[in-house]
Amino acid sequence: MLLPAVLGCSLGAVLGGVLFTAYRLGLLYRLFHKAEVKSPRHGGESVAEVLRAHGIKFVFTLVGGHISPILVACEKLGICVVDTRHEATAVFAADAVARLSGTVGVAAVTAGPGLTNTVTAVKNAQMAESPLLLIGGAAATLLQGRGALQDIDQMSLFKPLCKFCASVRSVREIVPTVRRALAVAQSGTPGPVFIEFPIDTLYPYHVVEKEFSPKSTPKGIVGRITAWYLNNHLMNLFAGAWEVVDFSPLPVHIPQATDQEVQRCVELVSRAKKPVILLGSQATLPPTPVNEIRKALESLGIPCFLGGMSRGMLGKNSPLHIRQNRRDALKEADLVLLAGTVCDFRLSYGRVLNRRSKIITVNRDKSQLLKNSDIFWKPTVAIQGDVGSFLLRISKGLEGHTFPQDWAENLKEGDKAKEKANRAKAEEKTERHLNPLSVLQRVDELMAEDSIIVADGGDFVGSAAYIMRPRGPLCWLDPGAFGTLGVGGGFALGAKLCHPDSEVWVVYGDGSLGYSVAEFDTFTRHKTPVIALVGNDACWSQISREQVPILGSNVACGLAFTDYHVVAQGYGGKGHLIGREDESQLEDIVKEAQRECKEGQAVLLNVLIGKTNFRDGSISV
Repeated sequence: MLLPAVLGCSLGAVLGGVLFTAYRLGLLYRLFHKAEVKSPRHGGESVAEVLRAHGIKFVFTLVGGHISPILVACEKLGICVVDTRHEATAVFAADAVARLSGTVGVAAVTAGPGLTNTVTAVKNAQMAESPLLLIGGAAATLLQGRGALQDIDQMSLFKPLCKFCASVRSVREIVPTVRRALAVAQSGTPGPVFIEFPIDTLYPYHVVEKEFSPKSTPKGIVGRITAWYLNNHLMNLFAGAWEVVDFSPLPVHIPQATDQEVQRCVELVSRAKKPVILLGSQATLPPTPVNEIRKALESLGIPCFLGGMSRGMLGKNSPLHIRQNRRDALKEADLVLLAGTVCDFRLSYGRVLNRRSKIITVNRDKSQLLKNSDIFWKPTVAIQGDVGSFLLRISKGLEGHTFPQDWAENLKEGDKAKEKANRAKAEEKTERHLNPLSVLQRVDELMAEDSIIVADGGDFVGSAAYIMRPRGPLCWLDPGAFGTLGVGGGFALGAKLCHPDSEVWVVYGDGSLGYSVAEFDTFTRHKTPVIALVGNDACWSQISREQVPILGSNVACGLAFTDYHVVAQGYGGKGHLIGREDESQLEDIVKEAQRECKEGQAVLLNVLIGKTNFRDGSISV
């Protein structure tokens, strides 16, 4: 009941409402009831209609009473509602859909703990520059701050994480607010946006009215004024709710390089003898199709190092894709194009760049464009603009130009030498269990050509980044700069829904698997079969490999050789245990897993692995 709570407010505040004229109150009442007779609707339907108009196909959720009207309305309009076992997974899945489909990913969760459970995933989306709409439930408008169930200051939590935050205060605000949020998510540097929906803006009028109404006739002047105040608030909440509105998308602003900037870069690149391109995730953002970017890179003929979502941009065996010895290449290069690549820890904050090199940097985000340029490096040209369209324009400007072939060939020879050493390392025997490099190489050889690889883990996944070769553009998903563990279940779910005919692999460490192994239940219920490859060394090895030699203790790093394959079976999937005694049968087991996946079952390969020194000295802090 709202009445007792409102009685606690000051009489002055209540009496202030009397200034509204009786005429206006009556008019709102008549207008609403005319609309109610014609269209008995609720706010959740308005949310769903905007999403449908924007081409949203999936809404990921963990159900809660605050948001039920949105989920039911989405289902009625043909939007697929996918419920997960953790709110973070819902956001990770929406993030994957955003990256792979070029649309905004959408997650809807209930108030309070439902929203707080998403904070890490939303921050990950912010740092990965993924356009994402987070919908959150909230306590009723008049009960916020009064101790209602799951009522907290949600806006303060998400304002630092999101490009746009709004709390809807009336039903008529729903459509314009959602339209604006979706446009902001995609404009400039893409990122997450958040809308809070108090429960009384989503449910039908008669349900909300029942909660507003006192059970008995109010007595005394305070009771009558309070009842009037509640009724007036109810009328304002629904006034104009069902007027004809526009659901269509608003314009999206994407920054572009100027013609002068492009021409200057064309001149710089044309004079280079040893150019390299470092391609980051921004190259995969709309509006430029990734296959057009691939053609542009191939036309340029410049050796490329690919990172983040751009892994796979040049296919599996491109002569231009250099996978190894990046630091050495940057020392020799006379021109470096940072195409969406940021000088953060992944480039030693810019210290690996040769100060004598010409450096062109392109990024939608000004803060990322010039990160650490005041300390370790200086750009020759810095362009705040879209990476994909810039590459197309550079390629067109350099049409017919050729670069010395010996530069690319020398880098490729270095690649081959390093990969030969990796193969030799993979042939070494490890104590007790299988060599992880050997496992990764053999699985990589058996993967289907349409495979999408999801990376979720530390040491084992770090090795996979060197060994496994994404088959094409948008075939690799990792958390990005935030380095978040636990993305695997959600990313795989989103990837399989976007590409139901593709083989989706999740490469897990045994530590990271613990975050989302329960999503095998989700894979089973929603018929989204994926294959999980788990490197099980019973340890948080990424940390242990530094902690033990430096500090002399393995405290908190030890795990167990847990039967994760049995856990997957308990959730309705298939599971296979692979130990050293199964090494000769590894190929047959992988092919069996692929067959089971094609038949509609999610599969987990629990591979017991030993220790190698392959990644000694790798960064973990």
